[in-house]
Amino acid sequence: MKRVHCFSFAAIIALFCLSFTVSAADSAYTARDAGAGMIVINSENLHTADTILVFTPGNNSSTAEEMRVKGPNMPTVILLHGWSGCWKNWSDKYDIQRIADSTGFRIICPDGFYASWYVNHADPQKMQYRTFFDEEFFPQMKERFNLTEENTFITGLSMGGHGAISLFLNHPERYRAAGSMSGVLDLRDTKIKDLMTTCGDSTRLVKECCVERLESMKDTLKALNRTMIVSCGYSDGLFCSTEKFSAKCRQLGINHIAIFSPGVHSWAYWGYALQLHLTAFRRILNKENQGYYEK
Repeated sequence: MKRVHCFSFAAIIALFCLSFTVSAADSAYTARDAGAGMIVINSENLHTADTILVFTPGNNSSTAEEMRVKGPNMPTVILLHGWSGCWKNWSDKYDIQRIADSTGFRIICPDGFYASWYVNHADPQKMQYRTFFDEEFFPQMKERFNLTEENTFITGLSMGGHGAISLFLNHPERYRAAGSMSGVLDLRDTKIKDLMTTCGDSTRLVKECCVERLESMKDTLKALNRTMIVSCGYSDGLFCSTEKFSAKCRQLGINHIAIFSPGVHSWAYWGYALQLHLTAFRRILNKENQGYYEK
């Protein structure tokens, strides 16, 4: 039986069984984030260094090595930022340490840079982000934090929503579930010029679209029984991307949860959406009822 799920705004209220508070007003990256570990990876694939913030529940140490021994099976979320952002984008807007403490998730925020789009640049002499992520970042995080496919999740906003789903589709065996918040899941829906420069031409652009990659991945996703969570405000200019992605998943019988609610392309919406994703990830982790898991 196919498991394809699309929830309305009214239906998602039940997801808030795991609650936490995020406040944009008191969220600047300051000394109060001293509990966050900082890791720097110097990468030839990037031709620069990637700075990574790691927020560990109950962490009072700023050293990554001490964090490493805290809970080898700790569930972990890789959280990606959007276009024009950086490694501290999320923690500039929200208290990610407090969110980690209240949800029990280790949250890892890498630098996706201003406009990497989390793909390899068409010019091999420029940033090869996908290679960096797949061959350097993820293996190092896996070794350092004992990540397993059962306890690892990935999500992101806008450009990072595309990045999270795209990187998940590269290696769905690495993750328990993936998410997208206001994601550019069809790259043809944005007019940002640097995207075409990164991809090189329109043919490559189409191949990188998450919505176009679903057909070739459907059998793998079904065999692994992986879940994707895509959410967007229906007043968002990129709502069409999430809507098309969900429609394609339904057409192909790919397991996913789609959540549409009032909202625009804004940090107010992404703080709200992060609550939804972490709640759903926790319920998936605990094998709790989401309206489709059989007892």
